[in-house]
Amino acid sequence: MNGAHDMGGVHGFGPVEPEPNEPVFHAEWEKRVLALTIAMGATKQWNVDSARFARENRPPIDYLTKSYYEIWGSGLERLLIEHGFISKEELEQGRVLHPPKPVKTVSAADIAKGLNRGEASGRDTTAPARFKIGERVRARIMNPLGHTRLPRYVRGHVGTIDSLRGCHVLPDTHAHGKGDDGEWLYTVRFDGRTLWGPDSDPTLTVFVDAWESYLEPA
Repeated sequence: MNGAHDMGGVHGFGPVEPEPNEPVFHAEWEKRVLALTIAMGATKQWNVDSARFARENRPPIDYLTKSYYEIWGSGLERLLIEHGFISKEELEQGRVLHPPKPVKTVSAADIAKGLNRGEASGRDTTAPARFKIGERVRARIMNPLGHTRLPRYVRGHVGTIDSLRGCHVLPDTHAHGKGDDGEWLYTVRFDGRTLWGPDSDPTLTVFVDAWESYLEPA
């Protein structure tokens, strides 16, 4: 999907200005949003790509006026409603109106173990990689309505395969419950001037991880 989150190379937002000595959280409620998001993710009711799409799939005015953890909270609310854990009325009124849907509970120790273990996205395949290191490829021009990890600013542009990352779950299908079959994943190197023209920084090189279906021969 072409959302407001995909703003690489877009004018008008100004420079990124890091906050000196920035704390991990700016308010107590941010801790709760992160904890709730991780706890519900551990129940396996949805996957990481579904969660990303829930955060990114919102009107630009909504996305751009929310803080980082406000976006996370809004994404979690959407998933809870879609999966029947809460209703819109309960969210609006801030109280339980219907019998709760059973869900697996997890402890703090379980969360810590899960975060340290991670979740493998690699998949076995017998299909050979279509592209080789050093080969020039073009990022496909695509405007999907669903989830994708191919940035708009590289679409239609030519780059070079820098490395092969193995076969991994394709986010585009995984986010929508259409299977987690693996696809070859590549790191593609783009010259900044190829992406943004001769006036861009001549020393800029951009590396993008791209699944095989995102690419075509140049």
